[in-house]
Amino acid sequence: MSLAVKQPPAADRVYSHVKQGVLDRRYEGGTLLTEGELAEAVGVSRTPVREALLRLEVEGLIKLYPKKGAMVLPVSAQEIADVVETRMLVEEHAMRRAVPASARLVARLQELLDRQKAEAAAGDLAAAAVTDRCFHASIVRDGGNEILSRLYDQLRDRQLRMGVAIMHAHPDRIAKSLTEHEEILDALRAGDAERAVALVHRHVDWFSHLARGEVR
Repeated sequence: MSLAVKQPPAADRVYSHVKQGVLDRRYEGGTLLTEGELAEAVGVSRTPVREALLRLEVEGLIKLYPKKGAMVLPVSAQEIADVVETRMLVEEHAMRRAVPASARLVARLQELLDRQKAEAAAGDLAAAAVTDRCFHASIVRDGGNEILSRLYDQLRDRQLRMGVAIMHAHPDRIAKSLTEHEEILDALRAGDAERAVALVHRHVDWFSHLARGEVR
């Protein structure tokens, strides 16, 4: 009984289950998810399933079809362009806010960079991708704007969904990403906002070009 009390609410469990399935491509674009299947998979009734699916529709990951279920939305070239453009605006703003970087931020970024290097060396691309997200999110959160931080987390989730297949197809990109993270950290340490902004622009833009090519 005590274990059941500690579990997250049923709708949150369904939300996490579906979102993770979409992000790690267990549920590909075009997959139809039914309320019954999801209720059984998570071990809940259909009411929290509906609540979770409504949240996921607002985030743009699925489209609801009454009496049928929910379809996982395929990634479009337009979505990639929109996500990258918005991410660029948020990250460039965050970089300028982060300079001069606090000792706490520099230490956190160094810790994440070391972790990502270890994950890459071990060939754990999924873990390296998550740590990559944490690296960028730490810079955004450092600005103290909670609304921007929440928006950014949604953008990074959507980009992770787009990028999983690409990162597996281009494992050499991990090494390049690590080098660019190191350069960004050096620019923040040096208090060079313009260099940090230019580096993050190049870092994010790479994904845009490659992903558009893959989609087309």
